[in-house]
Amino acid sequence: MSKNYVIGYPRIGENRELKFALESYWSGKSDLSALENCAADLRRRHWEEQQAAGIGAISCNDFSFYDAMLDTCIMLGAVPARFRNIEDETIRYFTMARGDRQRTAMQMTKWFNTNYHYIVPEFAADDAFAPNASKIVAEYQEAKAAGIAPKINLVGPLTFLGLGKSADKNFDRYAHFDAILECYDAVLTAISTLDDRVTVQIDEPLLVTGPDAKTLSLLKRAYDRLGRSVSNVEIIVATYFEHACEAVEVLAHTPISGIALDFVHGPRNSEALGTIAQSGKTLIAGVIDGRNVWRSDLDAVGNTLETIAQTVPRSRIVPATSCSLLHVPYSLEAETALDAEIKQWLAFAKEKLAELNVVAKRFAGEALDDAELSLMQLSREAVHTRQCSPRIHDAAVQQRVAAQTGTERAEPYETRIKAQREALRYPLLPTTTIGSFPQTPELRTLRRDFKRGDIDVQAYDAGIKAYIDDCIAFQESIGLDVLVHGEPERNDMVEYFGEQLAGFVFSAKGWVQSYGSRCVKPPLIYGDVSRPLPMTVDWTTYAQSKTSKIVKGMLTGPVTILNWSFVRDDLPRADVAAQIALAIGDEVDDLQNAGIRIVQVDEAAFKEGYPLRRENISAYETWAVDAFRRSVACARSETQIHTHMCYSQFNDVIHTIEAMDADVISIETARSGNALLRIFKEVGYKQEVGPGVYDIHSPRVPPVAEMVAQINALLEVLPQEQLWINPDCGLKTRKWEEVKPSLANMVEAVREVRASFDAIIASKKGDAAWTNPSRSSTATSGL
Repeated sequence: MSKNYVIGYPRIGENRELKFALESYWSGKSDLSALENCAADLRRRHWEEQQAAGIGAISCNDFSFYDAMLDTCIMLGAVPARFRNIEDETIRYFTMARGDRQRTAMQMTKWFNTNYHYIVPEFAADDAFAPNASKIVAEYQEAKAAGIAPKINLVGPLTFLGLGKSADKNFDRYAHFDAILECYDAVLTAISTLDDRVTVQIDEPLLVTGPDAKTLSLLKRAYDRLGRSVSNVEIIVATYFEHACEAVEVLAHTPISGIALDFVHGPRNSEALGTIAQSGKTLIAGVIDGRNVWRSDLDAVGNTLETIAQTVPRSRIVPATSCSLLHVPYSLEAETALDAEIKQWLAFAKEKLAELNVVAKRFAGEALDDAELSLMQLSREAVHTRQCSPRIHDAAVQQRVAAQTGTERAEPYETRIKAQREALRYPLLPTTTIGSFPQTPELRTLRRDFKRGDIDVQAYDAGIKAYIDDCIAFQESIGLDVLVHGEPERNDMVEYFGEQLAGFVFSAKGWVQSYGSRCVKPPLIYGDVSRPLPMTVDWTTYAQSKTSKIVKGMLTGPVTILNWSFVRDDLPRADVAAQIALAIGDEVDDLQNAGIRIVQVDEAAFKEGYPLRRENISAYETWAVDAFRRSVACARSETQIHTHMCYSQFNDVIHTIEAMDADVISIETARSGNALLRIFKEVGYKQEVGPGVYDIHSPRVPPVAEMVAQINALLEVLPQEQLWINPDCGLKTRKWEEVKPSLANMVEAVREVRASFDAIIASKKGDAAWTNPSRSSTATSGL
């Protein structure tokens, strides 16, 4: 085994080369050979960078054109039926990921509690599998030709099946376990021909989620078989993001060579050290953080390794990254404009290679050269300055958080909603949108030119106001009830706020792959957070001045800002969330004082921050709910607070959502059907709900009749007094030619449903429940 070990490496490229090559290929501007050449160049470059940095265990097959789970589908022949008649392998691959006019794409969701997305495997009873190791073999041979002796990365069978879904709810996907294991066996046999000895890293992060007895039993069966499959293949089972103590107890008694554990995000892995020591297996010790961007405290990392070595023999410990470096930006080398003091606190993927090399050499007792000694000194300086820098620590912020003891709104929901309905006088089934409207090329150019200094503030303001004017006019023209300003000034729902909050900084090229060609550039929260000046009040009040209807204020919630950022590691996340919450609360108060009567505080990423272990969920829910409530505690009874959540599984969090105590919640439901809403009914959820009535992720324009049917289906689950009508999510990624007819059809569908209410009222003239003037089907006063 090598002296150090990298679980995986970024693949998108320093300048997002793979992104642009993919999009060029998809658009027909370049051919497949150009895409393949770009990929080959990136792979070679990344292997050579790791080798030059002193890395011993370098991965191949961690590269993907889209996603490793999708690649595993191809490796196993796990192709859903709707794609099987596509003869061209490359077209089939990308159609599985992206869909086409005839076929819906495979589902995509977050990879555990990271911001990376994976393609969800689909399983049906009649599936047949066929092993295909061609990609693995080709990339291994490519690495060897480049002078690299690589390890091979695979997604493991337990994780592949466990993260998949059954096409039929009555089908148990684990019925395919033996057939899939047969394919893995065949793949390992193909790998065994590549060299005299080959190391295969099999990723099983599912094992950190608290595996049940069935999973542990299958784990034993899997690695008893795969560990004995071929004699010249060494298997390392890799876990990350949490502890895997239960799995270690099983894996210790299988014929694998080693186990990779995350000691950064799974400190309880120390409880498994005795088992590993007795097993005689190699421990791949994840001690360099692969999920965050801060420079490592190399002395502390060294101490961790020495502690581990008190139980596991030093000769069987290999220092490693905690997980793949896919989750951090590529390199600090491009950050020439980043503040020098803050930059010295950071380490991206390339810098983490150097950290790992130094840690491994010190652990092995090897002498460090001048550059490595300098890196040790920089680590110590970063630790010291982060402890005492006034740029990080703001006593006023800390005192303010400590002083806020109550997060309850002044009145209970029942009192608030009565006041809001009387003050706002919105009709039954009020129509609105989630917030954003299309981000046109002209709008992006306007913001870019202003940021570069190519236009002055007057020209920029005029362009933003013109967009808002058009948005308001369009919404009024189709008859929406509650309007939005469209968010033309915002580049991103987190970045926009981070740029205006103290304690945040942004990289120039700190891109991280989210999925396929999609990259994000998360903010870096380095210090105590506060809001120096109002962030949205001017644009929101300008929009409100253009209409007599209500315009919602649009804010991103504290938990979403936290979960979509790289967060400082010297303070508990709960404390950072509380600071952000107070900053957002200041904005809520300024908006309501400026006459904005509805404020939406979006928590799209609330669920994404959930811990992977059930025993840790309660603590997260407590502080996350507290953060949201802190952000809206200042809202007066007549100020209506909305929130929005972008996920479709509420069964396990419905009581947490209740505790957030928003007046209205809009949710993404169009793809999941109305079964999702039944949980709201079953628990007696009191607040108003805006289930998405059409899917904004598709370019199709849903017809009026379809949305009428959808609204009527909603009314079978929740009463009309409780329902708002809106799209699934924000509309920034759609085009105007899709948005305008879709929203017009949505409003027309509501008119038709309201007309049916009026017919019922006419037939029940004496029924007071249908004649409340503040909530009638046609009430528009104040709008």
